[in-house]
Amino acid sequence: MSLTVKVLIGLVAGLVLGFVVNAYPGLSGIVPWIEPLGSIFINAIRMTVVPLVVASLIVGVAGAPDARAIGRVGWRALLLFIVFVLGGAIFGAIIAEPVLAWMIDPASTASVRAGASDPVTVAEQARRLPSFAQWLIDLVPPNPIRAAADGAMLPLIIFSLLFGVALLRLEPARRRPVVSFFEGLSDAMLVLVRWVLALAPIGVFALSVPLAARMGLAAAGALAGFIVLVSGLSLAYMLLVLYPSASVLGRTPLGRFARALAPAQAVAFSSRSSLAALPAMIEAGESQLRYPPEISRFFLPLSASTFRAGSGVGLTVSVLFVAHLYGVELSLGQLATVIATVVLTSFSVPGIPNGSIIAMVPVLVAAGIPVQGIGILLSIDTIPDMFRTGTNVTGHMTVATILTRFRPDAVTVVPETPTTARLPGATIS
Repeated sequence: MSLTVKVLIGLVAGLVLGFVVNAYPGLSGIVPWIEPLGSIFINAIRMTVVPLVVASLIVGVAGAPDARAIGRVGWRALLLFIVFVLGGAIFGAIIAEPVLAWMIDPASTASVRAGASDPVTVAEQARRLPSFAQWLIDLVPPNPIRAAADGAMLPLIIFSLLFGVALLRLEPARRRPVVSFFEGLSDAMLVLVRWVLALAPIGVFALSVPLAARMGLAAAGALAGFIVLVSGLSLAYMLLVLYPSASVLGRTPLGRFARALAPAQAVAFSSRSSLAALPAMIEAGESQLRYPPEISRFFLPLSASTFRAGSGVGLTVSVLFVAHLYGVELSLGQLATVIATVVLTSFSVPGIPNGSIIAMVPVLVAAGIPVQGIGILLSIDTIPDMFRTGTNVTGHMTVATILTRFRPDAVTVVPETPTTARLPGATIS
């Protein structure tokens, strides 16, 4: 039995038990015995976040095989990454906020808020925002170790990015041991994450029981609505933004781009892993879209490891969902903090199924939103994760197509003719 099936069984069992407790208040005494297991599961996830985010960001920036290649395509690629992730975050926030306000019953969120741990304090702290000047000052941590201990993720992310850029200035012989250390740290944290996720059925059960006990049947409707919302917005971002960008900015016929991308998308949807789709992306880029070697052999692996266009949409909507679920009203400043943290955190999303849910922790912490909600999202993340991963792969190929177009010796890809319709080794779907 797969872990996904086990987690779904844990979710259903927890919801059913919670609904029974909601219907028969005399059984409410069992909730305090189950709820601590959920808190332990959340703490186990949180303990991996700081080392995983720091190591992943440093390796992503400093671990490129050829620093000169970063100089040729890196800055343009980074700019496009930020634009598309930021666009996805704003796209998700604008559409999801009113939909969630309509979808989630305020009375239900009040019951969750009443039963959550110290809810009034959480909501009040979430609204106590520093001035813009202080927020800007706090972005540069005077003590990165203290920032890590305090869970100040946004300053820590900025420090990690700067540290990675600084490593690029060192000679390869001196840089390589440091990068190897952080690669080992990142790999070890991923092993630890997998161990924690193996306990997800128990953790999800323990988290869903008190949720359903407080919200009743409204919980089921909210979770189903979240699945439809994230999946629909991810698909809409692909069709309305990424495909047209590849066609217009990359000057590639839309049909050719879609056919070349289809095999990689199929792998992405089925495996829920951008890295698993990498071979199909490289093959399509070289044989059908005429990517040069620095794009197909350097940029695409780097992109698959660090760039998550789907996380811009998915993380933002997920954070807003959890905020509505726990009755935390986000001000405009907090929403801006969420979007900024989503953009930076998206570069450290692990290349594994449900990686975006793990990466949600820093975003929730930055906005002062209870992190308990990620356990619930983890249990229903299979379908949204498929669409997010499909959006990620579409984003990889979109940016690669644009970068190819803007190379000095770029050649515009012409529409198919009988002599160019089937290139050697091409995958036609």
